[in-house]
Amino acid sequence: MTSLHPTTLAFEDWNLRKTRHENRVAPFVEAHLARSSAGECHPIYDFLFEYYSLRPSLLLRWHPGVGIVLTGPEALACLAFPHYRERENPAGVSVCPQTFKIERLPFLRWLRQFLRNVQTRPPFFGCSGLHEWAMVYQTRNVRHPAWPLRFCADTIARIVESLPICCSHYDAFRFFTPAAEPLNRLRPTRQLADQFDQPGCLHANMDLYKWSYKLAPFTSSELVADAFLLARDIREIDMRASPYDFSNLGFAPIPIETTPGRTEYEGFQRSFHQRAIPIRERLLDVCETLLEQLESTTPE
Repeated sequence: MTSLHPTTLAFEDWNLRKTRHENRVAPFVEAHLARSSAGECHPIYDFLFEYYSLRPSLLLRWHPGVGIVLTGPEALACLAFPHYRERENPAGVSVCPQTFKIERLPFLRWLRQFLRNVQTRPPFFGCSGLHEWAMVYQTRNVRHPAWPLRFCADTIARIVESLPICCSHYDAFRFFTPAAEPLNRLRPTRQLADQFDQPGCLHANMDLYKWSYKLAPFTSSELVADAFLLARDIREIDMRASPYDFSNLGFAPIPIETTPGRTEYEGFQRSFHQRAIPIRERLLDVCETLLEQLESTTPE
């Protein structure tokens, strides 16, 4: 857990962290904004700015996170942002936990338990990425109509029907076609996400980005960026394993309709699972720190 005794950063140190963060995410933000200005759409990367609601300008903005005090006159500029306060001991500017809205406490408690449940649940690596296939099963209304499918509708149907569909993530399952829904062995719902989400799921690990920015600026921007870059890498694999053909964008398909393709996909799942563990632990640490400081002063 983050110490209740804050860490003080001199301007030289926190400005270096700020610059590193901006340099780290700027290429992805600038590429997205350039496409938007040109009226262009990227079927893989734009998802990170459209499905996930954090504005590009807010992804670029650096925050130290809870428990860090910024010193130097330059830190006073942070007071223009919500949740920052000037303090005396130690002197400087920091994100103030007491500004966390009381009405959001139930969400914070829920998120802590949700993250704990996912982190301690055994990972499942046998879904083979079939959720994207279930989204085009027996329908003409596909999500990316500008891009070709690798197979005709009948072949896609045979592939979907020949493999077990075990999707545990509601925000993937809810986009299944009506014909595909009964084929899923699980029935995840939004209300029961804490009982279904598991750490081998690509979408559950992508959503660490969502949870991290929902707690900003109490989460550090380094944590948000780590989660964003994980989500970006996962999104590439998610769509490479889909029935769409993105070869013209430089993304070779992962043929999950074959045994070698499913093995390749599982290898990526296992890698993402390992990358997600420390991100989830750090996010849990933020939840614990906020709750420890808030629950002692906030009535139930």
